[in-house]
Amino acid sequence: MGQMDRITRNPAVMGGKACIRGMRVTVSMIVGQIGAGHSIEELLASYPYLEREDILQALRYAAWVAEDREVVLATA
Repeated sequence: MGQMDRITRNPAVMGGKACIRGMRVTVSMIVGQIGAGHSIEELLASYPYLEREDILQALRYAAWVAEDREVVLATA
């Protein structure tokens, strides 16, 4: 998976969800914003304390987690 030095988990921060550098910014929030159509540049403008690598690493982490889990999808 490579080094994930910006993703942290702490039971005292956001209930132990995967966060960016110990802040109250979750990986799921970042992925949700990207999925809703917001660009990385928009996220960086809205959250000036984030860095581009924070967002990229959150996306890589989410992809890694998704690979490891089976999700039941509706059939077409």
